[in-house]
Amino acid sequence: MSDLARKTVLGFAFLIVALGVLLLAPAWTLHFWQAWVYLFVFGTSAALVTAYLWRYDPKLLERRVRAGPLAEKETSQKLIQSLASVAFIGALVVPSLDHRFAWSHVPVSVVIAGDLLAALGFLIIFIVFRGNQFAAGTIEVSQGQEVISTGPYAIVRHPMYGGALVLLLGTPVALGSWWGLLTFIPITFIIAWRLLDEERFLSKSLSGYAQYCQRVRYRLVPLLW
Repeated sequence: MSDLARKTVLGFAFLIVALGVLLLAPAWTLHFWQAWVYLFVFGTSAALVTAYLWRYDPKLLERRVRAGPLAEKETSQKLIQSLASVAFIGALVVPSLDHRFAWSHVPVSVVIAGDLLAALGFLIIFIVFRGNQFAAGTIEVSQGQEVISTGPYAIVRHPMYGGALVLLLGTPVALGSWWGLLTFIPITFIIAWRLLDEERFLSKSLSGYAQYCQRVRYRLVPLLW
């Protein structure tokens, strides 16, 4: 098994196990059907995206495997990624506790809508990956990297973060928790902080990026921001 294959398989397995523990342990029950459905949607979506990258863009897959606070080079991004990890854990644990103590009563139709939002978030991320071979898991400039201004990048500067926000908005709803939506607030601020710091870095380090920012005015949401 190649080093990339080993890292990909182990990383994926660790992710799914960690999600399962974070969702089911605080709930203190295995009878949490919303969590099982969400795990299926998340795991299947992530597996399909990974399989595509494995076949068609292994270099991008290698960039995505190398992610997380320890992989970042700048101190600010190490902090941001650490806070993002804590916020994502909260987005899973709060709904799990909500299920345990029955704080929320979310209709099945709304739960399904949350799962569809999560799948849509993955779809947006997949579209970004297809159009941007430099979409690394860390903020860096690779050799030969160019500014991508086509596809979703012609509409907003950070479509992948947009997809992540759609996924994270759908997560607590898919888990049947209204209170879990509160975790979306800090997550949004953390992502905004990360992309602003990323723009600062790319404007200095990637030729043509400052001009691209002048052409594409909106960062995440067209006509808003």
